[in-house]
Amino acid sequence: MKYVIMIHSNPEPWGHPTSEYLAAYQELPAEVRDRLNADFEQVLTELHANGELVVGEALADPATARLYRWSDGAPLVTDGPYSEAKEHLAGFFLIDVEDQARAEAVAAKFAGPGETVELRPLMWPGGSDQ
Repeated sequence: MKYVIMIHSNPEPWGHPTSEYLAAYQELPAEVRDRLNADFEQVLTELHANGELVVGEALADPATARLYRWSDGAPLVTDGPYSEAKEHLAGFFLIDVEDQARAEAVAAKFAGPGETVELRPLMWPGGSDQ
């Protein structure tokens, strides 16, 4: 089953990894930050070794986005981000795992201070809505 793990964050300034630019992360003791970084690297290594990681990409600053909406019968292009928000999509990982339980276990390891992680199944191919 394929799932997308979306990392929502809003660091100031924008940068990657986003956690390093968030106050909630920066305020943690160094040993906690080191453990979180090691845990994240471990899960990425595991996903890659198991063939479960399809792709993962960081996204550029939301201020660089271009929005395309339909207006008066034609596309209307405006500067982004999509909306004024406390969080923006910072990046994503596409995984292909055995079941929802595995996807949830992986997504939980992606969560960190000051960020929100969203897990969503793909509809097809390999998603739950086939």
